[in-house]
Amino acid sequence: MKKIIFKIALFLLIFVPVNSEIKVISIYEGNIDAKVKLIVYESLTCGHCANFHEKVYPDLKKNFIDKNLIKIEFRSFPFDGAGLNAAKIAHCKNDGKSDILHFLFKNQKKWAKGNTIEEVNNHITKLLNEENIDLDFDKCMNDKLIEDHILEDRIRAIKKFDINSTPTLIINGEKFDKPLNYKNLKKKLEKLI
Repeated sequence: MKKIIFKIALFLLIFVPVNSEIKVISIYEGNIDAKVKLIVYESLTCGHCANFHEKVYPDLKKNFIDKNLIKIEFRSFPFDGAGLNAAKIAHCKNDGKSDILHFLFKNQKKWAKGNTIEEVNNHITKLLNEENIDLDFDKCMNDKLIEDHILEDRIRAIKKFDINSTPTLIINGEKFDKPLNYKNLKKKLEKLI
């Protein structure tokens, strides 16, 4: 009996990949099959990115995303430990939804402050608790799969698109090089639809 159990265990270790089906789901909105695919590389500690979510995103959502004309994907490009930790929180439920991401950008001034990463983490934890957002902060911080996903995405962005600032938009595989405001973005998107 012990030999059979040993052989089964050995087979599983050798031939069945561990976590082979577990993947971190990207944060996105809109029509997955849309003709126009927009990727936004951003850091949760970036003020310009928070401005994008406040000033550009609402019209983009109303006029393009909600009408299923585009798919928008939010990719993390953290510049610091606080941005990385916040990105882990945004991805932690691994459901592809953008609610927590938008919440963190909207409340950036409440949590993205302090002289140490511990202070920033305390601000994030306090904010999540105040808003009754059900996340296990420590579990999110220690999730290696999420951390690897974020960091690998960042490396690919640098290699593929030469990204060095945020927010950076990629539309159908090409970097958007106009000043980032809704008017310029709308003009570009309308040409592609």
